[in-house]
Amino acid sequence: MLELTPFAPMNVVLLAVLNPVVAIVGFMMGRTADQWGKCIIAGFAAALAGSVLLWFAVFFGLVPARGIGGEAGVFVVSIVAGTIWATLAYAFRRRTE
Repeated sequence: MLELTPFAPMNVVLLAVLNPVVAIVGFMMGRTADQWGKCIIAGFAAALAGSVLLWFAVFFGLVPARGIGGEAGVFVVSIVAGTIWATLAYAFRRRTE
């Protein structure tokens, strides 16, 4: 089982950056964006979807809830990661058109 220490900043970053839902949703929404500013909205939506996945992981016991301690930090870092994925997809799409 995954062992997390209470509020370790590296765990907060890892939970946000390595969340596959954040990457997938951010990339897919960024690919369909028609303006750069929509990448920020895509990052927020990706963070929300990633938070839902994290909630399910805690609910089913895959991640211990007592060991995270920085839920707001996970969400904020997820927004940044989702925005980066969306911006990369937006830039790649613009290059290929």
